[in-house]
This record gives sequence, C-alpha cells and structure tokens, in this order.
Amino acid sequence: MEGTSRTASGPTGPRTPGPDADLRGPVAAPPADAGGGGGAEGRFSRYERAPAQETLRGQASYYADSLAGNRTASGERYDPRELTAAHRSLPFGTVVRVTRADGRASVIVRITDRGPFAGKRRIIDLSRVAAERLDMVRAGVLDVRVEVLEYGKKRR
Repeated sequence: MEGTSRTASGPTGPRTPGPDADLRGPVAAPPADAGGGGGAEGRFSRYERAPAQETLRGQASYYADSLAGNRTASGERYDPRELTAAHRSLPFGTVVRVTRADGRASVIVRITDRGPFAGKRRIIDLSRVAAERLDMVRAGVLDVRVEVLEYGKKRR
C-alpha cells in the first residue's frame, strides 16, 4: 500500500520486540456498552498482550455518527458503541490493536467494513467509541500504528 509501511512476522511464532515496542502504551478495555464488557472479562482481553503478526503505519479517521445502523461490507450493522473498524484489505473478523503514534493510548478493534477511501495515508476508519478511546474525536485524523493480532477467517 502506498503511504504505509508494513512489517510482518514469520509463521513460526511471535516476533521479537522491535525498536518501537515502547510505543505500545496502555490498551483500552472495551466499555460495558461496547459489546464486550469491561475489564478482564472484556471481549478482547485475550488480545491485550498478543504479539503483532503484521504492523501497518498511517493515519486513522473515524466513522460519522450519521452512518449508525447502516450495513457494513461484512453485512453487520454499524454501531458506534462497538469496537469495530474498516480496512481496505484485511479480512473481516481480523482483530487489530490501534496505537496513537505518540504512544498515549491503544484500542483493540475488529474489522467489519471496507475503507477508508479518503487519502492514501489513511489506513483505518474507527468506530466512534474506538476514536474516543484514542482521544482523537476532536482532531478527526491521527497518526497511528495498526498491529494485526489475529487474522479473520478469510484473507483477501
């Protein structure tokens, strides 16, 4: 992808931490109303310490609230309270950790849609609650690192 950089680990297991491992920062637990409960019982808690299988760098944006209820490319309805995101090519169901470039916050989301389609540097569109967890709502666009933690069933 133009405008992004990729790093992948081998199929034999976790990679060793790279020079930017200190950027991981705290992982935001899903809120109770985000479809996964909070804390250790949260939907994504098993991924909090998972190693990255692939790393992408670019910009994140987030879905407009007016899209709530619309069907995503995966067939699910978009709910701004769910920890979901859109990516151009990652398989639906892929779980990724999105970390601010400054390392101040991270959030784990599941890919349910295609996009973003604005600009080559934009690599992920986040749900409203995910954008809030990254404190990016006011800015609208943020430099991020996206780490693939688990691929969805069908890789495109």
